[in-house]
Parts: sequence; C-alpha cells; structure tokens
Amino acid sequence: MNGSKRCSVDAKQSDGPSRLGLRERKQVKTRGLLQAEALRLFREQGYAETSVNDIAEAAEVSPSTFYRYFPTKEDVVLYDAFDPILIEALRAQPPELSLIGAVRAAMTSVLGSSSDAMATQMQERSDLMLSIPELRRGMLEALLASVEPFAQVLGERVGRAPDDFGVRNVVAAVIGVGLFAWLDAGGRAPDFLARIDAGLAHLEAGLPLTNLGSD
Repeated sequence: MNGSKRCSVDAKQSDGPSRLGLRERKQVKTRGLLQAEALRLFREQGYAETSVNDIAEAAEVSPSTFYRYFPTKEDVVLYDAFDPILIEALRAQPPELSLIGAVRAAMTSVLGSSSDAMATQMQERSDLMLSIPELRRGMLEALLASVEPFAQVLGERVGRAPDDFGVRNVVAAVIGVGLFAWLDAGGRAPDFLARIDAGLAHLEAGLPLTNLGSD
C-alpha cells in the first residue's frame, strides 16, 4: 500500500483490468514498461548513475512521455502497481467479513497469486526505497497518499464517509501494520504476506498482549 501520490491515477481508476478501455490499458502497459526498464537499469548501472533519458531510451519512448507518467525519477520506484489491484480485491470481498478480515482476504488473494516477476520487482523496489534517502522520504508521502483510496473502499463497506474518524483510524492501523511487516520482511513478498497476515490477525483480535510477568 505505497502507491505514489503523484502517480495515483491508477488508484483513482478503480475498475479492474478487464473493464479498462483501450487508452487506459495502454497507459497501464506503458507505466509498467517504464518501471520495469528503470529497475533493470538501476540494477545494472546504479540508481544515481541512471537518468530519465536513459530510462526513456530503454523503453523506446521520449523523455516527455516518461514525465507524463512519472513526474520524477523517484516516482518510477515509488509507484506500486499492487494498490489498484488490492482495492478491487478488497471491494470484491463478501460483506459478512469484518473490515480487517476483508483486508486480510484481499491481501492473501493479491499477494498470494503474484507472479515470480512481480515478487522480484517488489523486492527490487523495496531494496531501493530502504537504501536511498530521497526514496525513503518519498515512501512516507506515498503511504499518506494511499489513505484516501483505501478509506473510500472501507467506508463503502460500512456505509460511512471516507473521512469518518473510525474509518480513517482503521486505515491508519492497517497501514501501520503493513509498514512494519514490510520492514521486517525486507520487501520479500512471501515473508511480507506471512507477516502482514499475522499482524492483521493480531489487530483484528484487538491487539492483545500477555503480561510476561504473570502466571
């Protein structure tokens, strides 16, 4: 849940891939290509040594096209293709599930079915965000940007506005659990899924803690 604020168009387009028009599908494809080529170049020659022009040339588009999709080089790393998919998976969960239960089910559905390529890309993005100061700063902005779309879909489930205090509290708690699970897992997709599911289960149970000094 860390899509870039400046690249949030996909999160706003909450339709699944099968319902996107031709123009939107091309946009998703181009954004994915730019990110994939950028990550390849960062891996091969380093983040600082790779320019926007290098990425555009590798993707066979103009620099101006790159900037239409990603306003900065940092954004090409921060953009998270999972967010709009996760929102749709969350919206599709049965209404009898609790809010946290629905989030757990959606997380398992999306991350559990991700391809090896997507898992590798997640790891590469995580490594960059954890090691490069400007990306760590951008990650915090991206986390804040993810509040709105997730508050919208969770609010829908309980018939409340996305700016409702309770809804936003739940979103903040889920994001907190996700952040610490991601840090603990070092961005590794299987480890992240196990950790976030355990964290959300603890959250759903009311965050119980046993006093280690008690009998």
